[in-house]
Amino acid sequence: MWMNFQRIVAQGIRGRPLWVVLLALLLESCTSPSVHEPVTVTLLEEWSSKTFGDARQRELQQFTRETGIRVRLLPSPDSSRQRLALWKELLGTGASGPDVYGIDVIWPGILNEYFIDLKPYFVNEISLQFPDIVASYTVGKRLVAMPYRIDVGLLFYRTDLLRQYGYREPPGTWDELETMAARIQAGERAKGKKQFWGLVWQGAADEVLTCDALEWQASEGGGRIIEQDQTITVNNPQAIRAWQRAAHWVGSISPPGVVGYREWDSLNVWVAGDAAFMRHWPSAYVDSQAAGSSIRNEFDTALLPGGKAGRAGTLGGWGLAVSRFSAHPHEALELVRYLIRKDVQVNRARALSQPPTLPELYNLPEVREPNPRFDLLSQAFRTGTVSRPSNVTGKEYQDVTDTYIKAIHSVLTGEKSAPQAAAALEKELVRTTGFKTGPPRISTSGSSLLNGSNARAPTNSASRSVGETRGVSSTPTTAR
Repeated sequence: MWMNFQRIVAQGIRGRPLWVVLLALLLESCTSPSVHEPVTVTLLEEWSSKTFGDARQRELQQFTRETGIRVRLLPSPDSSRQRLALWKELLGTGASGPDVYGIDVIWPGILNEYFIDLKPYFVNEISLQFPDIVASYTVGKRLVAMPYRIDVGLLFYRTDLLRQYGYREPPGTWDELETMAARIQAGERAKGKKQFWGLVWQGAADEVLTCDALEWQASEGGGRIIEQDQTITVNNPQAIRAWQRAAHWVGSISPPGVVGYREWDSLNVWVAGDAAFMRHWPSAYVDSQAAGSSIRNEFDTALLPGGKAGRAGTLGGWGLAVSRFSAHPHEALELVRYLIRKDVQVNRARALSQPPTLPELYNLPEVREPNPRFDLLSQAFRTGTVSRPSNVTGKEYQDVTDTYIKAIHSVLTGEKSAPQAAAALEKELVRTTGFKTGPPRISTSGSSLLNGSNARAPTNSASRSVGETRGVSSTPTTAR
């Protein structure tokens, strides 16, 4: 059965209607059990690395031992776009399986009609979550999914290189990042490392570019593309300047090919030791610290650099939703409850360095000691995130993000100037959504930029060398 699923997924991606054959297998495996047969629920969610996949299988096996409920994990396509298309096709059939779906943080507004409202079943658990993250899975008054894995954009940096070039801490602003990246890149190339770059990130015309670009513009006060009150704010001077700055990176401190980079491309350059800084997600820590990594024990993470409005890391992650067509809703709810349980999250954080969805777990020694950077993540999840405008645009989000990606990419490649791209983008978003235009907001309710005193742009101390400040250690904290 397992090999059949893998073969069918591969065939479906090449053009065969995947949901037809996948549904057939689901019907084959999800028939009503006899009196003595245990219930089997099906789980469909994102596939990841073998390390994460093996750990997830162990969790599911433990769930079966505790409850007697079996779980069949279904494979999924590689890309987010293909996964969303498959999810929509399967749910659109009204089939009784899969029972539990993993959904991207940007999908609740697109898929909410297909899932049960989890709010009545997880009253106690909801109150323990990061509020902004719960809000991202809420459509109207309905909780579409429970947070399962959470992500936020972070800056990875080489501690050994910062030390060598006299920097005592990572950059606090985008200007500092440019200065430090250019200086380290020039120095490393002078040593013969001709393929060394100051900064790698994700510039491909894909959803990850929306994440990166939103961080650039939101931190400068350029807004969230479309605000919570349905105001289109993207055509403004702050966003335009942020795009222009990123376009300047291409070919200077970032590879010319960065406009085609996805997460794995930037991670490969980084792990090979060919970059001083990288924008990525927390999960990149595992590969960076792996036994074969060229930078093992020579890197650390920080909040992304800030601008006039503070720091902003795009909120990412996955939640668990229960299909309203499920033949086993009780068992499906039990699976969700188990996967978000405190002890399961503690073990997951220890084994995989995966950030918990529960703020209280960041205070536990067994979570903090093997993951010293979790203090940073807790800070980011509490006050330093910005959300994509997925819930406010609902089913139109895919068109919105595609249009935004096209505009940003045209600026990065030099096809259009930033003012031209912003004006054309605004016009297209009005046509797509029917929303009004207006000025951006520095912060928003729900997922927002840093508030209060933290909203100020960081100081310039990060660009000062060690020797300029008396009594400051020249040895920054390295990754474990």
